[in-house]
Amino acid sequence: MLRAFHTFVRLRYASEIRALYGATVGDPLDRFNRLRHVRDEPAQRLPPTAERLTAFFAHARARLATVSDYPAAARDYALWRTLYHSAPRLSEALRLELCDVHPELGPSGKLHVRFGKAANASGPRPRWAPMLDGLDRILAWYQSDIRPLFPDTAALFCDAHGEVLKPETVRDRLARLLDTESRIEGDQFTPHDLHRACATHHYEQGMDLITVQQLLGHEHIASTMAYVRPCLTFVEDAWRRATSRALNGLAG
Repeated sequence: MLRAFHTFVRLRYASEIRALYGATVGDPLDRFNRLRHVRDEPAQRLPPTAERLTAFFAHARARLATVSDYPAAARDYALWRTLYHSAPRLSEALRLELCDVHPELGPSGKLHVRFGKAANASGPRPRWAPMLDGLDRILAWYQSDIRPLFPDTAALFCDAHGEVLKPETVRDRLARLLDTESRIEGDQFTPHDLHRACATHHYEQGMDLITVQQLLGHEHIASTMAYVRPCLTFVEDAWRRATSRALNGLAG
């Protein structure tokens, strides 16, 4: 609808503007805004909401008391939380090593993502990912209580043999855990959705796109804009916050 409107305006008035001002009317939706306002590609489904993930993490945490393979379940829990709170891609998280966890850096510690994905196969692009929303405490618990139950290798998240977990194994284990929630069909998500949810939820909470870009390790802001999928009430929520601030300012 928006693209059709701009096309109509351009075709209707382009000749008059060119005659009067000698200027050519181009597409007002540049390549950055187009991703936010008009999606040429099929729209992705929305990432899980913050409330949905709160329920999921509570379910995963509660199951730790009853599962037969406690070390693997606890490792998975720490991995899910890492994907959501520090936003590494699954491939990046699985290549993390014990030496890449730096609790001494910054207010809550950082992860050294040494094998960050790069565009156009240009080689790894390392970055520092902050451990947000209590992830520092979760990884401290994991490293002190859970990781020693696995073989003594370099990998942060490893299997029973000390080898790095395979992505398909992680996706399968998440799908099986989601099945135990007995939620409605279609209320499932993937490890990559946790990565997208981190970007979206921080944006909804007021983090600017440049900061989200740095968090995700994107080279171009357009890539970040394609990842952010605010909830359906995002505009209304933002309006309520702005109105509340204005009223508080007038009252003050």
